[in-house]
Amino acid sequence: MGHSHNHSSDGKLGFAVFINILLTIAQVVGGIMSGSLSLIADALHNLSDAGAIVIAIFARRIASKSANKTMTYGYKRAEVIGTLINSTSLILVGLYLIYEAIGKYFNPTPIDGWIVFWVAGIALIIDIATALLTYSAGAKNNMNIRAAFIHNVSDALASLVVIIASLLIIYFQLYIFDVIATIGISVYVIYHGGILLKKCILIIMQAVPETISVEDVQASLETIEGVQSAKHIHIWQLDDERIFMEAHMVLSSDNHEEVKEKARFILGNTFKISHSTLETKSMR
Repeated sequence: MGHSHNHSSDGKLGFAVFINILLTIAQVVGGIMSGSLSLIADALHNLSDAGAIVIAIFARRIASKSANKTMTYGYKRAEVIGTLINSTSLILVGLYLIYEAIGKYFNPTPIDGWIVFWVAGIALIIDIATALLTYSAGAKNNMNIRAAFIHNVSDALASLVVIIASLLIIYFQLYIFDVIATIGISVYVIYHGGILLKKCILIIMQAVPETISVEDVQASLETIEGVQSAKHIHIWQLDDERIFMEAHMVLSSDNHEEVKEKARFILGNTFKISHSTLETKSMR
């Protein structure tokens, strides 16, 4: 069932890649013909959208492989690495576009607002369609697909900004708004890329998930009857969903298995920790 769902969503993502590449070509041609940097900025962002989706597809396929003697945890971290690549590309594209926008400000050129308007309008429709395809392919429950989805949503907003800039150029000859639109798009892209990048780095560095406090886990374990103390607690995320933990507990009784069962129940229900390694010893 899971594999057939992934196959279906990969088909949606593949179609999203195809239309994004076509749109990128149209925007680059439109940007060159009109002299609009914000349209080319949107094109580069669209190309990064296509790349993000391709990475998401490959990462998910690798992540679905079973664990083996070498990769005993399986390949789930592949999706975290995919998100890391996507978020880094978002930031790099954003910085490059800011650099180009500053150059454009000091060397302004005339812009054909109508070309920008129509190309950006088509882009907006395609961006919304691509975002819907990506969302339906699993963005809600998967960090890797969500990274690609954020690419698409930010690009839809970028296209909207370009449309507004084109209208200001058409009716008021305010060419400066092409530069402002480019910088605005770039800052938005960098912001979201930074959020995803931080989350990826924390997972790779095996940080305690933001939703969990080690002190709370320790306190909960020490409320279990027979537990004298809980120490050496380590909590980390394997991927976007699964949380692992290991701890050492000193017991005042010899009911080790019963205590472990109660501990795992608390860890699973209260803290959503799906796998725990609990070492116990009795007080002497």
